[in-house]
Amino acid sequence: MLQSPTPKKRRRGRLFRFASALVVLLAVAGYLLVQYVTGGRGGPGCKVVSGKDDGQAYEFSQEQTMNAATIAAVGTGRGMPERAVTIALATALQESQLVNIQHGDLDSLGLFQQRPSQGWGTKKEILDPTYAAGVFYEHLSKVDDYQKLPLTVAAQRVQRSGYPEAYAKHEPEATLLSAALTGQAAATLTCQGLPDTTQADTGPDAVRAALVRDFGRTVLKETGAEVTGGGSASKDKSTAKAKSTPTPSASATGGSSTVTLPVRSGSTTTGWQLAHWAVANSSVLHIERVSYAGREWAAGSADDPWHSSATEASGGVRIVTERQGAEK
Repeated sequence: MLQSPTPKKRRRGRLFRFASALVVLLAVAGYLLVQYVTGGRGGPGCKVVSGKDDGQAYEFSQEQTMNAATIAAVGTGRGMPERAVTIALATALQESQLVNIQHGDLDSLGLFQQRPSQGWGTKKEILDPTYAAGVFYEHLSKVDDYQKLPLTVAAQRVQRSGYPEAYAKHEPEATLLSAALTGQAAATLTCQGLPDTTQADTGPDAVRAALVRDFGRTVLKETGAEVTGGGSASKDKSTAKAKSTPTPSASATGGSSTVTLPVRSGSTTTGWQLAHWAVANSSVLHIERVSYAGREWAAGSADDPWHSSATEASGGVRIVTERQGAEK
């Protein structure tokens, strides 16, 4: 004959089931939090550190960092100062956590939660990070003395948010990101750079197309980009003929290829912006190494970022990328 469990045993059973359920609940909550912060797109991480050697550092997903690099590139491409980029990054951190989300309050969309119904653009335009950043800067430039205003005030005059004080809490991380992604702070951004296997368009042409997308059509003319691969080197024809889009100039099969972006003497800020931009886009563009000014970053080497290197790209930024169709 089976005996019924004692009250003490029943209490232990209930406590065990409660503890198990709590563990599961906490795990689910943690997962949902990560999904919210990263927009459901985890993956290799990135880290930005202070150029002042004060130990300040922040971590972001590769997607967040790539969007931040686009925001910074669009800003400098428009001639906006570093302060404008900091304001834009803090705004996007508050509005979307730097994830290009397709939902929000009412009809808000994208990195800055801009609303088609309020004249910010069409849904398709707003979900283009380059467009979204550009229209943000367009509005910011119309704010009188925005560089002298507190960040919260400047951002609020563009966004008209119901929670204007919220922008201020993102100023420290936005400041570090801005310094790195505008090239003011050298060798301060690193990413794991593990390849995004869902990305089909890789190689030197994809790198140059992304440069044009973020910095504008003059970037290749200004840098005079060169491509080497398979033992050959050729001047980017889009530079020589001032075309609006890059012209393929390297083999698309096997091995790796190098895009070199010459940087004028004394333009180290530009050089570090391009180098950090390449690192930020390393996962989606399958960039393996980036070198500039005697320093080199390599994919998968987060524990040893930006180490000293004898490789020099004639005073320019050297981007080594896996070519489309390369065999493993």
